This record gives sequence, structure tokens and C-alpha cells, in this order.
Amino acid sequence: MKHVTYGEKSLFMGDDAADVLLEYARVVADTGKADTVTLRSISPDGNTVEASLLLNVSTVLMTESTHSDVEPPDNSASVEDIRERIERPAAMPAEEAWDRPDYDATATL
Repeated sequence: MKHVTYGEKSLFMGDDAADVLLEYARVVADTGKADTVTLRSISPDGNTVEASLLLNVSTVLMTESTHSDVEPPDNSASVEDIRERIERPAAMPAEEAWDRPDYDATATL
């Protein structure tokens, strides 16, 4: 189980979910895009919740180990989905750069 801090919110989730979340946040930031993921977690009050997290270049995310004996919620399907998303950017061909016309903003009409 790992303690995940997202912004000012703290959640507990399984090691595999926390690790893949952190890795995917890095991939999303590297591409300069944004995406959302939903993972089952344990909130600070002890309830099992579904947390949806927006990941982008500005995401503040930290994971740390914990010695909790609590059984983490099952995220096996979500972890597999996120792993596929991690592989997707590497498999996609690079986009061609957009060749914009060079406009002279100081030119008079």
C-alpha cells in the first residue's frame, strides 16, 4: 500500500496502482498533454472511493510507502489500462510540425 498525495488530497492505494500512476503522470507531462485516470482508493476517513485525477504538465503528485495492513482496493483493470496508455505515446508516429506563414506584425496595411 502506498500513500499518494495529489495536490492537497491524500489517498491510499495499492503499490501497483500508485507506481503506474506516477509513471503515467511523468509520460503525460513529457508529452505536454493532459489526461484523466480513475483509481479505487482509500480516503483519509477510511472509505473506499473512486478518485479521478487530472494529469498534466502541472500535476503535483507524490507517492510514499506505508506499513499499513489494510487490503488495498482492486485496481487491476485500471492498472492495465494505464500501462497501455503509457505504451501508446511510444508507438504513435511523431506529428508533423505545422508550418505557419510568417506574418510581419509591424507591416502596415
